[in-house]
Amino acid sequence: MLELPESYNISKQIDQNLKGKTISYIEILHTPHRFAFFHGDKDKFDEQLEGQTIEGATYHGGMIEVDTKDSMIVFSDGAYPKYYEDKKEFPKNHQFAIYFDDETAVFVSIQMYGAIHIFPIGACTEGYYLSSCQKTNPLSEEFTLDYFRGLYEEGKKKMSAKAFLATQQRIPGLGNGVLQDILWDAGIDPRYDMQNMTEEDFGTLYSSVRKILKEMCERGGRDTEKDLFGNKGGYITQLSKNSLYEPCMKCGNEIHKANYMGGTIYFCENCQKRS
Repeated sequence: MLELPESYNISKQIDQNLKGKTISYIEILHTPHRFAFFHGDKDKFDEQLEGQTIEGATYHGGMIEVDTKDSMIVFSDGAYPKYYEDKKEFPKNHQFAIYFDDETAVFVSIQMYGAIHIFPIGACTEGYYLSSCQKTNPLSEEFTLDYFRGLYEEGKKKMSAKAFLATQQRIPGLGNGVLQDILWDAGIDPRYDMQNMTEEDFGTLYSSVRKILKEMCERGGRDTEKDLFGNKGGYITQLSKNSLYEPCMKCGNEIHKANYMGGTIYFCENCQKRS
């Protein structure tokens, strides 16, 4: 799934490699997919995009925004864009495609579920997009310890560390994937009750959020995900399906997993406190 490190890097790659390309035509749902969602006026997608030139790209949390002069395309969740220069390598199965006039193309093959939003510039009304634009970017200087601490003060209720970090769009782009290493670095189990957090714990968790997100972005995303060209990211994840039952890099104990809050969590029982 697209989370902040991937949206950060893919938007940068689009900005560097696709800027100036002109869209010849687009294709929607070449391969049907139950969980491919499109937002905007689908009947006008062709009219909005054909003949438009890519002017740049940016990211908002876990969303990638690609802009032309008049329109914006936003990819989220499992809607990963992938760029191809050779027609012989174009994928046969895809849910969205942008064909350029130089015979290159971008294809999106939805992973699990994903959304693509196409609107006139500045007119996207989708709630998660608006929230991601309005919230403070955790990579920015404005994302201070006081701001981070205040995200919990708003609720002051019982919730786990995972729920705090990855729900309610408190920190857009920080989801179940990236939180694993953040909590491992902070020494906190995903199921840890936030009501037990000391001020020192908040400081440690804040530092880990900043540190791990920055490392993931600087290294081109996580090695469990791919970039615009289909290459794995350079950040080696410490807790993921790749490290299950492997020794913890801190203490050597075996990494375990559990089902929690509708997803899989990974943890080191020795390094991450739960109570």
